Amino acid sequence: MSARLNSAQPYAVALFRIVVGLLFACHGAASLFGVLGGAAGSKGGTIDAGTWPGWYAAVIQLVCGSLVLLGLGTRAAAFLASGSMAYAYFNVHQSMGLFPMENGGEASAMFCWAFLLLVFTGSGALGLDRLFAGRRTADEQEPAAQKAPVAA
Repeated sequence: MSARLNSAQPYAVALFRIVVGLLFACHGAASLFGVLGGAAGSKGGTIDAGTWPGWYAAVIQLVCGSLVLLGLGTRAAAFLASGSMAYAYFNVHQSMGLFPMENGGEASAMFCWAFLLLVFTGSGALGLDRLFAGRRTADEQEPAAQKAPVAA
């Protein structure tokens, strides 16, 4: 049983990555473009461009969420996303109470830890990271094979 679960781990990580990335990107799209209900607290509107910190957070959400969703630059994008959610939690929510249930910071805390996990696990299966890593390995091996002398 354990061996079966271990063999499925890269696919479980990939599914986790895809769902977390999609949800994060949706937050950014809602804030920037007014889709999917719009920015929080704006009744379907958007955040004004350049507004600190909301607009920058929304850009990070959209870009990093999309990269994580695709599994492209997963570790770096997840690191930036995790940091932005830690910032959101400690600078926006923490002042309203100690625990996330008190201060409305559940989403920030969960996204922060989910992205931190992805920093350490990587993209799992089905990510563009793996596709490019495999292609890079094949490209590195090909020139060496061409230079090798042919035995006669």
